[in-house]
Amino acid sequence: MLGELRPWVREVSPDGAAMGRPARRFAFRGDAGYVLGADVGAHKVLVMLADLRGEVVASRRVEVDAGMSASRRLGVLERAALECAGGVGRSRVLAVGVGTAGIVDPSGRVSLSSVLPGWTGVDLAGLAGRWFGCQGLAANDANLAALAEHWRGSAQHVDDMVYVLVGRRIRAGLLLGGVLRAGRGGAAGEVGALPQLGWEAAARELDPKVFLAAAEGDGRALRVVEGIAANLAVGTAALVLGVDPQLVVFGGGYAGAGEVLLGPLREHLGALCLSPLEVALSTFGDESVALGGVRLALDHVERHVLDL
Repeated sequence: MLGELRPWVREVSPDGAAMGRPARRFAFRGDAGYVLGADVGAHKVLVMLADLRGEVVASRRVEVDAGMSASRRLGVLERAALECAGGVGRSRVLAVGVGTAGIVDPSGRVSLSSVLPGWTGVDLAGLAGRWFGCQGLAANDANLAALAEHWRGSAQHVDDMVYVLVGRRIRAGLLLGGVLRAGRGGAAGEVGALPQLGWEAAARELDPKVFLAAAEGDGRALRVVEGIAANLAVGTAALVLGVDPQLVVFGGGYAGAGEVLLGPLREHLGALCLSPLEVALSTFGDESVALGGVRLALDHVERHVLDL
């Protein structure tokens, strides 16, 4: 058995206070391998390299254009991932987890993306795995953000949550019973597809300057934020009433608005939902998707590589 464990453990010096012949002691080697997590969005590509304890040891962020072609976006992702892993070597990367805007099917292929040009049909998991000769995995960005919050963020204390990713487009991820629930084809939580909910309209009105002005008490900006919160609350309440979670987390680039947005959101959700609901902001902001990719890759390693 020790021979099987040897790549993953190291022997440590015994405690000097022990009497007699000390027992051999071993510790898990976090640096025995690495995983990559990535976020591929309209305006950025973010890659994180983490050891097997989940500690991020390197990262690369590249700003990109929303109209960039799929082939160029993939090229940016590949270069950023290889650069991020350059210090350890690609052969030591055991799994890659990628999150992206759009619907991602269980195989890791993008089945629909209205945000990234030419992205529909891209085998994101397969490509990422081939770059490193390991298992590639891919999922919807909101789902991976939910995974990150449950792992180390605002949702550590619950197993049932809704994560609403607020950015250029508004989408949601579901984590129930401590497990991501992406649905039959990966589209669970995509209530923003219903035009009646007004999420697309709310996304068009999002502007950091509006939130800053609202924080300073500007009356017009406060009315705009109130309208955004009302739109967000209707779609969020539909999810809450469907799955009855313990917590709703709001994240993404615009979650930095803080209580300016969260305050009216709490009020609207309180009026729409049947019971009191905990509402929180993301711990990780726009890094949550890449960190969720790290967790997705670690889950694969723990189940399939370290399963002795």
